[in-house]
Amino acid sequence: MKWIRPLPRRVTRTLSVLVLVAWAVQMAALVNRSYLRASVNLAADLGRYGSDAQWRGVYYRGAKVGFTVSQIVPLEDGFELQEDGQLEMTLLGATAAAKIRTTARVDHALVLRSFEFSLDPGTGPITVAGRVERAGQNAARPWTLVLDITSSDRTRTEARELAEPPMLTLNLGRRLASEGLTPGARHEWTAFDPATLQNAPVVLVVGKRELVRAGDTPTPAFRVDLEFAGLRTTSWVTDTGEVVREESPLGLLTVREPAARATMMAVSDQVRTDLLRAAAVVPVNDAPFDEPRNVERLRVRLEGADLTSPDLTGAGQTVEGDVFEIVDAKSLKPGPADPDAARYLAPEPLIESDAPEIRAEAEIAVEGATDRRVQAERLIRHVNGLLDKKPTMSLPSARDVLRTKIGDCNEHTALYVAMARSLGIPARIAVGLAFVRGAFYYHAWPEVYLEGGDGRGLWLPVDPTFNQFPADATHLRLARGGLDKQTAILPLIGRLRMTILDLDLVPGSTPIVVGARAPEAPALALPAPKTTSSGWCGWRK
Repeated sequence: MKWIRPLPRRVTRTLSVLVLVAWAVQMAALVNRSYLRASVNLAADLGRYGSDAQWRGVYYRGAKVGFTVSQIVPLEDGFELQEDGQLEMTLLGATAAAKIRTTARVDHALVLRSFEFSLDPGTGPITVAGRVERAGQNAARPWTLVLDITSSDRTRTEARELAEPPMLTLNLGRRLASEGLTPGARHEWTAFDPATLQNAPVVLVVGKRELVRAGDTPTPAFRVDLEFAGLRTTSWVTDTGEVVREESPLGLLTVREPAARATMMAVSDQVRTDLLRAAAVVPVNDAPFDEPRNVERLRVRLEGADLTSPDLTGAGQTVEGDVFEIVDAKSLKPGPADPDAARYLAPEPLIESDAPEIRAEAEIAVEGATDRRVQAERLIRHVNGLLDKKPTMSLPSARDVLRTKIGDCNEHTALYVAMARSLGIPARIAVGLAFVRGAFYYHAWPEVYLEGGDGRGLWLPVDPTFNQFPADATHLRLARGGLDKQTAILPLIGRLRMTILDLDLVPGSTPIVVGARAPEAPALALPAPKTTSSGWCGWRK
């Protein structure tokens, strides 16, 4: 699966860069070499930026992984905020890159009116355009955000009613400056992140003015602590609203630099090592453990996470306090029908189950099968064999995945869920951890709903990336849902502590000892129709 997503924006590049690099942090558990390259091919893309543009380098634990450039253009009725960025990494021996472009228009009071956002991993962009409309002064939710999400030349439109006008993180620094940067001041606004389609509160606390080094020049700026969707970052903002430096607990740093320095790219061996360490959750104790498909029951203690979400229970998983118990999904029996199952048949912005080409591919996969369980398994084999196992930095649109036929666990999962829904099989996305050769890696997989007759049914975890039907009992779910839900696990990176308490293995299997050290290169045998399977997906080979 993948660990990536959006790159930085303006004040909370943390939001963007964090969402992008944090996923990349997980994905890069499999980085296996370094490279040096310059982004000279971006000249045409960056031609709109003048001499006053602000360039920033993006670093992960001291090594360059990307850059951003932004500027503000005055208009008669407000301002246009522009930003471009690129992240480049070597994942699984291949260079992966993503380009991000954001353009937002605000009025003189800095209220958002419209925006365009695009993310292009090199296989074609996904774009999100939005416009803000006012419904009326007396309405309980007087603002409407109209979104147009376009992938593979097809656009889906949806509207979201809001109690207050949204803002982009691109605009936070300037708004802070307009309201006055007063030490001790606390602001709570609503921010929309087009890279995750998430609208959520953002809390900013202004600290004292400090001298912060940006490039070779010390600059006076106010320290601003920000929290959005559980992610905490620190920025240094000047009186004019320029962000000169940003830091995150994950080791991510963006800093103002000259253009030539910002666009020079280098990912070192140190980054590769750090990403491997950050992506793996290694059990703290030694425990008998073997091939994950031999696990019939697993009990672990997981510390460092909020375990109150209702998403943590069901589909073979139970939670009591900080203890998870997962049973082999092959042992699951139908229970009372889920009255909400039907809502997992509807298309979503990036799960285009109503697209004709998605339905056509699904029908090819299940040709001749009428039983729902057989169809669900046929889809697993088909998706696993269809996709070339490569990490990509993209927003996983099912239509784009079908077009490019490449990706990691995010792409496998998005395509599977869309194809299942197109056939009338309820399906949803689960994200969490999966075991790969001595450690648990962040991963994504589907759950499908199968009716058992007599008003009964069950949710079954499956894994097209690992070619498993059902998924093995080392799949530990932390959340369910699309990108807006998946960001909830980003703050957990580097914080989780796991202890294996107990497990049952298939009789006759030979256990080995795991825990105590991180794996060097995940690799497990897998009877898949094509080369390898992956994960941020701790790829299993």
